[in-house]
Amino acid sequence: MATTKLHIFSPDYAIHPGEILEETLAARNMQKSELAERCRLSTKTVSQIIGGKAPITPETAIQLERVLGVSAKVWSNLDTNHRLFQARRAAQAELQDNEGWVNQFPITHLIKRGIIQRTNNKINIMEQLIDFLGVGSIAAWYERIRQMDVSYRQSPSFRSSPASAATWLRIGELRAEDVTCEPYNKTKFERALDKIRCLTHERPEVFEPQTKELCANAGVALVFVAELPRTHLSGATRWLTRDKALIMLSLRHKTDDHLWFSFFHEAGHILLHGRKAVFLDEDLMQQSEEEKQADQFAADALIPIDAYNGFLETTESVSEPAVLSFAQRLEIAPGIVVGRLQHDKKIEWDQLNHLKCRFQLVENRY
Repeated sequence: MATTKLHIFSPDYAIHPGEILEETLAARNMQKSELAERCRLSTKTVSQIIGGKAPITPETAIQLERVLGVSAKVWSNLDTNHRLFQARRAAQAELQDNEGWVNQFPITHLIKRGIIQRTNNKINIMEQLIDFLGVGSIAAWYERIRQMDVSYRQSPSFRSSPASAATWLRIGELRAEDVTCEPYNKTKFERALDKIRCLTHERPEVFEPQTKELCANAGVALVFVAELPRTHLSGATRWLTRDKALIMLSLRHKTDDHLWFSFFHEAGHILLHGRKAVFLDEDLMQQSEEEKQADQFAADALIPIDAYNGFLETTESVSEPAVLSFAQRLEIAPGIVVGRLQHDKKIEWDQLNHLKCRFQLVENRY
Protein backbone atom coordinates (compact mmCIF):
# COMPACT_ATOMS: atom_id res chain seq x y z
CA MET A 1 0.00 0.00 0.00
CA ALA A 2 1.34 3.38 -0.93
CA THR A 3 1.94 5.81 1.88
CA THR A 4 1.82 9.58 1.81
CA LYS A 5 4.48 11.47 3.73
CA LEU A 6 3.44 14.88 4.97
CA HIS A 7 6.06 17.62 4.70
CA ILE A 8 5.39 20.77 6.69
CA PHE A 9 6.56 23.91 4.91
CA SER A 10 8.13 26.36 7.32
CA PRO A 11 9.72 29.21 5.35
CA ASP A 12 12.73 31.02 6.78
CA TYR A 13 11.44 34.40 5.65
CA ALA A 14 8.36 36.62 5.98
CA ILE A 15 7.26 39.28 3.52
CA HIS A 16 6.96 42.73 5.02
CA PRO A 17 3.56 44.33 4.30
CA GLY A 18 5.38 47.43 3.06
CA GLU A 19 6.58 45.46 0.04
CA ILE A 20 3.03 44.43 -0.83
CA LEU A 21 1.81 47.97 -0.28
CA GLU A 22 4.48 49.37 -2.61
CA GLU A 23 3.60 46.84 -5.32
CA THR A 24 -0.12 47.57 -4.90
CA LEU A 25 0.45 51.31 -5.30
CA ALA A 26 2.56 50.70 -8.41
CA ALA A 27 -0.15 48.46 -9.92
CA ARG A 28 -2.71 51.21 -9.34
CA ASN A 29 -0.34 53.96 -10.50
CA MET A 30 -0.96 55.69 -7.19
CA GLN A 31 1.57 57.94 -5.47
CA LYS A 32 2.37 57.67 -1.80
CA SER A 33 1.17 61.20 -1.29
CA GLU A 34 -2.23 60.35 -2.77
CA LEU A 35 -2.58 57.32 -0.53
CA ALA A 36 -1.58 59.42 2.45
CA GLU A 37 -4.22 62.01 1.59
CA ARG A 38 -6.98 59.43 1.12
CA CYS A 39 -6.10 57.68 4.40
CA ARG A 40 -5.53 60.93 6.30
CA LEU A 41 -1.96 59.84 7.02
CA SER A 42 1.24 61.79 6.51
CA THR A 43 3.39 60.93 3.53
CA LYS A 44 6.18 60.24 6.00
CA THR A 45 4.06 57.58 7.73
CA VAL A 46 3.29 55.87 4.42
CA SER A 47 7.00 55.92 3.55
CA GLN A 48 7.85 54.43 6.95
CA ILE A 49 5.29 51.64 6.47
CA ILE A 50 6.73 50.83 3.05
CA GLY A 51 10.27 50.95 4.45
CA GLY A 52 9.39 48.65 7.34
CA LYS A 53 9.94 51.29 9.99
CA ALA A 54 6.32 51.70 11.04
CA PRO A 55 3.63 49.08 11.77
CA ILE A 56 0.27 48.77 10.11
CA THR A 57 -2.12 49.44 12.93
CA PRO A 58 -5.67 48.02 12.88
CA GLU A 59 -6.95 51.52 12.08
CA THR A 60 -4.53 51.87 9.16
CA ALA A 61 -5.43 48.37 7.93
CA ILE A 62 -9.10 49.41 7.70
CA GLN A 63 -8.18 52.58 5.83
CA LEU A 64 -6.05 50.60 3.35
CA GLU A 65 -8.95 48.20 2.84
CA ARG A 66 -11.29 51.07 1.98
CA VAL A 67 -8.85 52.84 -0.32
CA LEU A 68 -7.13 49.88 -2.02
CA GLY A 69 -9.81 47.18 -1.79
CA VAL A 70 -7.48 44.71 -0.06
CA SER A 71 -8.93 43.19 3.12
CA ALA A 72 -7.82 44.69 6.42
CA LYS A 73 -7.17 41.14 7.62
CA VAL A 74 -4.57 40.72 4.88
CA TRP A 75 -2.68 43.82 5.95
CA SER A 76 -2.91 42.95 9.65
CA ASN A 77 -1.84 39.35 9.07
CA LEU A 78 1.10 40.40 6.92
CA ASP A 79 2.23 42.83 9.61
CA THR A 80 1.73 40.34 12.45
CA ASN A 81 3.48 37.50 10.62
CA HIS A 82 6.46 39.70 9.76
CA ARG A 83 6.82 41.00 13.31
CA LEU A 84 6.47 37.48 14.72
CA PHE A 85 9.14 36.29 12.28
CA GLN A 86 11.48 39.06 13.37
CA ALA A 87 10.86 38.33 17.05
CA ARG A 88 11.52 34.63 16.50
CA ARG A 89 14.78 35.42 14.71
CA ALA A 90 15.81 37.62 17.62
CA ALA A 91 14.94 34.84 20.08
CA GLN A 92 17.00 32.34 18.07
CA ALA A 93 19.91 34.76 17.99
CA GLU A 94 19.72 34.97 21.78
CA LEU A 95 19.82 31.18 21.97
CA GLN A 96 22.81 31.11 19.66
CA ASP A 97 24.62 33.48 21.99
CA ASN A 98 23.96 31.07 24.88
CA GLU A 99 24.62 27.69 23.25
CA GLY A 100 26.60 26.51 26.27
CA TRP A 101 23.46 26.61 28.42
CA VAL A 102 22.08 23.42 26.90
CA ASN A 103 25.17 21.42 27.91
CA GLN A 104 23.98 21.36 31.53
CA PHE A 105 21.04 19.16 30.62
CA PRO A 106 20.90 15.38 29.95
CA ILE A 107 19.92 15.91 26.32
CA THR A 108 20.83 12.41 25.14
CA HIS A 109 18.63 10.91 27.82
CA LEU A 110 15.77 13.26 27.00
CA ILE A 111 16.00 12.19 23.36
CA LYS A 112 15.86 8.53 24.40
CA ARG A 113 12.73 9.26 26.44
CA GLY A 114 11.09 10.98 23.49
CA ILE A 115 10.91 14.34 25.23
CA ILE A 116 13.17 15.98 22.64
CA GLN A 117 13.34 15.00 18.98
CA ARG A 118 16.79 14.19 17.63
CA THR A 119 18.19 16.82 15.28
CA ASN A 120 21.56 18.20 14.27
CA ASN A 121 20.24 21.74 14.72
CA LYS A 122 21.39 22.82 18.18
CA ILE A 123 19.11 25.87 18.22
CA ASN A 124 16.14 23.59 17.59
CA ILE A 125 17.28 21.38 20.48
CA MET A 126 17.38 24.45 22.71
CA GLU A 127 13.92 25.53 21.57
CA GLN A 128 12.53 22.08 22.34
CA LEU A 129 14.18 22.14 25.76
CA ILE A 130 12.71 25.55 26.58
CA ASP A 131 9.27 24.32 25.50
CA PHE A 132 9.66 21.25 27.72
CA LEU A 133 10.76 23.33 30.70
CA GLY A 134 7.72 25.54 30.25
CA VAL A 135 9.58 28.86 30.22
CA GLY A 136 9.78 31.65 27.65
CA SER A 137 13.54 32.12 27.61
CA ILE A 138 16.82 31.08 29.17
CA ALA A 139 16.67 34.14 31.43
CA ALA A 140 13.20 33.09 32.57
CA TRP A 141 14.51 29.62 33.42
CA TYR A 142 17.27 31.03 35.59
CA GLU A 143 14.77 33.30 37.32
CA ARG A 144 12.39 30.40 37.93
CA ILE A 145 15.16 28.33 39.47
CA ARG A 146 16.29 31.28 41.58
CA GLN A 147 12.83 31.88 42.95
CA MET A 148 12.07 28.23 43.61
CA ASP A 149 12.85 27.51 47.26
CA VAL A 150 14.54 24.16 46.75
CA SER A 151 16.20 22.59 49.77
CA TYR A 152 19.29 21.47 47.83
CA ARG A 153 20.19 25.08 47.05
CA GLN A 154 20.98 25.51 50.74
CA SER A 155 23.06 22.35 51.06
CA PRO A 156 26.78 22.44 50.25
CA SER A 157 26.74 18.65 50.07
CA PHE A 158 24.25 18.45 47.18
CA ARG A 159 25.88 16.31 44.50
CA SER A 160 23.28 16.19 41.76
CA SER A 161 23.42 18.50 38.77
CA PRO A 162 20.87 21.28 39.41
CA ALA A 163 19.85 21.24 35.73
CA SER A 164 19.33 17.46 35.77
CA ALA A 165 17.42 17.70 39.04
CA ALA A 166 15.21 20.46 37.61
CA THR A 167 14.62 18.32 34.51
CA TRP A 168 13.60 15.36 36.67
CA LEU A 169 11.21 17.59 38.62
CA ARG A 170 9.72 18.91 35.38
CA ILE A 171 9.00 15.39 34.14
CA GLY A 172 7.19 14.68 37.40
CA GLU A 173 5.25 17.94 37.12
CA LEU A 174 4.04 17.04 33.61
CA ARG A 175 3.13 13.52 34.73
CA ALA A 176 1.16 14.94 37.63
CA GLU A 177 -0.91 17.09 35.27
CA ASP A 178 -2.50 13.86 34.05
CA VAL A 179 -3.40 12.77 37.59
CA THR A 180 -6.90 13.82 38.61
CA CYS A 181 -6.94 14.61 42.32
CA GLU A 182 -9.51 15.65 44.86
CA PRO A 183 -8.65 18.89 46.71
CA TYR A 184 -6.01 18.23 49.33
CA ASN A 185 -7.38 17.13 52.69
CA LYS A 186 -4.96 16.50 55.54
CA THR A 187 -7.25 14.14 57.45
CA LYS A 188 -7.97 12.08 54.34
CA PHE A 189 -4.25 11.89 53.57
CA GLU A 190 -3.43 10.69 57.09
CA ARG A 191 -6.10 8.00 56.75
CA ALA A 192 -4.75 7.08 53.33
CA LEU A 193 -1.27 6.58 54.79
CA ASP A 194 -2.66 4.12 57.33
CA LYS A 195 -4.15 2.08 54.50
CA ILE A 196 -1.05 2.38 52.32
CA ARG A 197 1.13 1.10 55.17
CA CYS A 198 -0.82 -2.16 55.05
CA LEU A 199 -0.12 -2.46 51.32
CA THR A 200 3.64 -2.65 51.77
CA HIS A 201 3.64 -6.45 51.76
CA GLU A 202 1.70 -6.63 48.50
CA ARG A 203 3.11 -7.06 45.01
CA PRO A 204 3.65 -3.94 42.82
CA GLU A 205 0.66 -4.74 40.60
CA VAL A 206 -1.47 -4.48 43.75
CA PHE A 207 0.12 -1.72 45.82
CA GLU A 208 0.97 0.71 42.99
CA PRO A 209 -2.54 1.44 41.64
CA GLN A 210 -4.11 1.38 45.10
CA THR A 211 -1.48 3.69 46.58
CA LYS A 212 -1.86 6.15 43.71
CA GLU A 213 -5.65 6.11 44.06
CA LEU A 214 -5.58 6.63 47.83
CA CYS A 215 -3.17 9.54 47.42
CA ALA A 216 -5.19 11.13 44.61
CA ASN A 217 -8.37 10.94 46.66
CA ALA A 218 -6.59 12.95 49.36
CA GLY A 219 -5.16 15.56 46.97
CA VAL A 220 -1.70 14.10 46.35
CA ALA A 221 -0.40 13.01 42.94
CA LEU A 222 2.07 10.12 43.21
CA VAL A 223 4.34 9.54 40.21
CA PHE A 224 7.33 7.31 39.60
CA VAL A 225 10.12 8.80 37.47
CA ALA A 226 13.41 7.00 36.93
CA GLU A 227 16.43 9.08 37.92
CA LEU A 228 18.39 10.95 35.28
CA PRO A 229 22.16 11.01 34.75
CA ARG A 230 24.04 13.18 37.23
CA THR A 231 21.34 12.86 39.85
CA HIS A 232 21.28 10.91 43.11
CA LEU A 233 17.64 11.42 44.00
CA SER A 234 15.30 8.98 45.70
CA GLY A 235 12.29 11.24 45.96
CA ALA A 236 10.89 14.74 45.95
CA THR A 237 7.93 16.67 47.28
CA ARG A 238 6.40 19.89 46.05
CA TRP A 239 3.04 21.64 45.88
CA LEU A 240 1.70 22.17 42.36
CA THR A 241 -1.25 24.25 43.57
CA ARG A 242 -2.68 25.05 46.96
CA ASP A 243 -4.94 21.99 46.67
CA LYS A 244 -2.60 19.54 44.92
CA ALA A 245 0.69 18.14 46.17
CA LEU A 246 3.17 15.98 44.27
CA ILE A 247 5.26 13.07 45.52
CA MET A 248 7.93 11.80 43.12
CA LEU A 249 9.81 8.54 43.61
CA SER A 250 12.71 7.30 41.48
CA LEU A 251 13.05 3.78 42.92
CA ARG A 252 16.76 4.49 42.97
CA HIS A 253 17.64 1.68 45.39
CA LYS A 254 15.11 -0.81 44.04
CA THR A 255 14.28 -2.49 47.38
CA ASP A 256 11.03 -2.28 49.30
CA ASP A 257 12.57 -0.84 52.48
CA HIS A 258 13.99 2.13 50.56
CA LEU A 259 10.84 2.55 48.46
CA TRP A 260 8.47 2.74 51.42
CA PHE A 261 10.76 4.81 53.59
CA SER A 262 11.13 7.32 50.74
CA PHE A 263 7.38 7.43 50.21
CA PHE A 264 6.58 8.07 53.88
CA HIS A 265 9.46 10.53 54.11
CA GLU A 266 7.93 12.59 51.29
CA ALA A 267 4.49 12.23 52.88
CA GLY A 268 6.00 13.66 56.05
CA HIS A 269 7.02 16.81 54.18
CA ILE A 270 3.43 17.28 53.02
CA LEU A 271 2.00 16.87 56.50
CA LEU A 272 4.66 18.72 58.47
CA HIS A 273 6.02 21.48 56.27
CA GLY A 274 4.90 24.45 54.21
CA ARG A 275 3.58 24.64 50.68
CA LYS A 276 6.29 26.91 49.22
CA ALA A 277 9.36 24.70 49.54
CA VAL A 278 10.50 21.95 47.20
CA PHE A 279 12.18 19.04 48.96
CA LEU A 280 14.64 16.76 47.18
CA ASP A 281 15.71 13.55 48.88
CA GLU A 282 19.31 12.95 47.86
CA ASP A 283 21.68 10.25 49.11
CA LEU A 284 24.32 11.44 51.58
CA MET A 285 23.04 15.01 51.55
CA GLN A 286 23.62 16.97 54.73
CA GLN A 287 20.25 16.96 56.43
CA SER A 288 18.30 20.02 57.43
CA GLU A 289 15.97 20.02 60.41
CA GLU A 290 13.02 19.50 58.07
CA GLU A 291 14.67 16.44 56.53
CA LYS A 292 15.29 14.98 59.97
CA GLN A 293 11.64 15.54 60.85
CA ALA A 294 10.53 13.79 57.67
CA ASP A 295 12.90 10.89 58.43
CA GLN A 296 11.47 10.53 61.91
CA PHE A 297 7.93 10.67 60.58
CA ALA A 298 8.67 7.88 58.09
CA ALA A 299 10.38 5.71 60.68
CA ASP A 300 7.52 6.05 63.20
CA ALA A 301 4.78 5.69 60.58
CA LEU A 302 6.19 2.41 59.31
CA ILE A 303 7.31 0.96 62.65
CA PRO A 304 5.86 2.65 65.76
CA ILE A 305 8.64 3.33 68.25
CA ASP A 306 6.95 1.50 71.16
CA ALA A 307 6.46 -1.62 69.09
CA TYR A 308 10.03 -1.40 67.80
CA ASN A 309 11.55 -1.00 71.26
CA GLY A 310 9.39 -3.82 72.55
CA PHE A 311 10.63 -6.08 69.76
CA LEU A 312 14.26 -5.32 70.56
CA GLU A 313 13.75 -5.84 74.30
CA THR A 314 12.00 -9.21 73.94
CA THR A 315 14.13 -10.63 71.14
CA GLU A 316 17.32 -12.29 72.32
CA SER A 317 18.77 -12.48 68.82
CA VAL A 318 17.42 -10.99 65.63
CA SER A 319 16.60 -13.94 63.42
CA GLU A 320 14.58 -14.48 60.28
CA PRO A 321 11.61 -16.05 62.15
CA ALA A 322 11.61 -13.17 64.64
CA VAL A 323 11.60 -10.57 61.87
CA LEU A 324 8.86 -12.35 59.94
CA SER A 325 6.70 -12.66 63.06
CA PHE A 326 7.19 -9.00 63.99
CA ALA A 327 6.42 -7.82 60.44
CA GLN A 328 3.27 -9.94 60.38
CA ARG A 329 2.06 -8.41 63.65
CA LEU A 330 2.62 -4.92 62.25
CA GLU A 331 1.11 -5.88 58.87
CA ILE A 332 4.10 -4.53 56.95
CA ALA A 333 6.66 -6.01 54.60
CA PRO A 334 9.51 -7.82 56.42
CA GLY A 335 12.02 -5.98 54.25
CA ILE A 336 11.04 -2.76 56.02
CA VAL A 337 11.95 -4.29 59.38
CA VAL A 338 15.26 -5.51 57.98
CA GLY A 339 16.07 -2.07 56.62
CA ARG A 340 15.30 -0.42 59.97
CA LEU A 341 17.47 -2.92 61.86
CA GLN A 342 20.33 -2.39 59.43
CA HIS A 343 20.03 1.38 59.66
CA ASP A 344 20.09 1.23 63.47
CA LYS A 345 23.06 -1.18 63.33
CA LYS A 346 21.18 -3.93 65.13
CA ILE A 347 22.24 -6.28 62.33
CA GLU A 348 24.90 -6.05 59.63
CA TRP A 349 24.15 -4.57 56.21
CA ASP A 350 24.52 -7.98 54.57
CA GLN A 351 22.14 -9.78 56.93
CA LEU A 352 18.61 -10.91 55.99
CA ASN A 353 18.65 -9.05 52.69
CA HIS A 354 16.82 -11.96 51.12
CA LEU A 355 13.73 -10.80 53.02
CA LYS A 356 13.68 -7.60 50.99
CA CYS A 357 11.75 -7.40 47.73
CA ARG A 358 13.48 -5.91 44.72
CA PHE A 359 11.64 -3.88 42.09
CA GLN A 360 12.34 -2.70 38.57
CA LEU A 361 10.80 0.61 37.52
CA VAL A 362 9.19 0.32 34.08
CA GLU A 363 7.96 3.57 32.55
CA ASN A 364 5.43 3.58 29.73
CA ARG A 365 6.46 7.05 28.61
CA TYR A 366 8.91 9.76 29.60
